[in-house]
Amino acid sequence: MKKHVIDMIEKRGVSLTDIAEIVYELQKGYLPVTMDICLDVVDSVLEKREVQNAVLTGIALDIAAEKREIEEPLLSILLADEPLYGVDEILALSITNIYGSIAFTNFGYIDKLKPGVLSRLNRHKNEQCNTFLDDLVAAVASAACSKLAHSFEKKERTQDID
Repeated sequence: MKKHVIDMIEKRGVSLTDIAEIVYELQKGYLPVTMDICLDVVDSVLEKREVQNAVLTGIALDIAAEKREIEEPLLSILLADEPLYGVDEILALSITNIYGSIAFTNFGYIDKLKPGVLSRLNRHKNEQCNTFLDDLVAAVASAACSKLAHSFEKKERTQDID
């Protein structure tokens, strides 16, 4: 299932490296991270079935909107990525909720700033609907940031005990 999810994300124009770059940019000032560490943690976030289910659902809705397989007025709302729609963020928050308050607050920051690949996704080029995808990518990056923060904090506590 994880491979299928990664394939779907990549078919939509986003690589795991794209997501890891967001994580790296957000964490490099706080933690001794490398791109390899960031890539590994993004990969580990995608291990969770809840994350996989959210990504599959969101991408399926984006694709259905592109194919005009959703009824109006929802179709127009999705194609325009209406700011007051909010269901795309709610689905993404189902991912951040797994990883706690750091993921939640990082999501809000990333969603507003739209770093890296998110700025391209937000433009919906080539008539690709990314209403859900941009928020899901932001959520995976946010979850990865949270997981990194918790793992480094745990290592520091363990070293203090030694």
